[in-house]
Amino acid sequence: PSMTSSTAVRAALGLAACFLAALPGGASAQMAGCQLGPTPDGRRQVLRCGDFNAVIEPGTDDRAVDANRDGAPDALQLANRGVLVDYESPGRRGFQILTPHAIAAVRGTTWAVSVEGDRTSVFVVAGQVRVARAAAGRGVLLRAGEGVDVDGGSGPLRVATWSRERAAALLARFGR
Repeated sequence: PSMTSSTAVRAALGLAACFLAALPGGASAQMAGCQLGPTPDGRRQVLRCGDFNAVIEPGTDDRAVDANRDGAPDALQLANRGVLVDYESPGRRGFQILTPHAIAAVRGTTWAVSVEGDRTSVFVVAGQVRVARAAAGRGVLLRAGEGVDVDGGSGPLRVATWSRERAAALLARFGR
């Protein structure tokens, strides 16, 4: 959906909720070409699906979304904790992370999303990610080294270059 259209964003969330309800077991559900297994250090899980890998923090409440019902996830719904995504197919329709506060849509990249309490934080390691509020609002485009914090409010999102310390702390949660 267009990240500048609040109607499209709400529709996408509604559609995602419908398909999530039909998925047994969330990200661990078997989908065509997808595998869920431990990272090499055994401390996290990684969901491998063709053109993307998602490293998932322990205790994360996440579910895969297959909106077009082709057997491959189009999005991950993330309720808490975090995920680091490596997406390598800029020619294909973008992959999204859906949280209670934000929608982060990839444009071919590596990025991290963290949900803590009433805030979602998105940080781009490489490439570009479009981020918008889940409820409504105009989105922002993040580039490598930039992040945004999204709360339940309605004000404009503020893109910031993250400090090395903040970026390193988030990435360390995923073994990077």
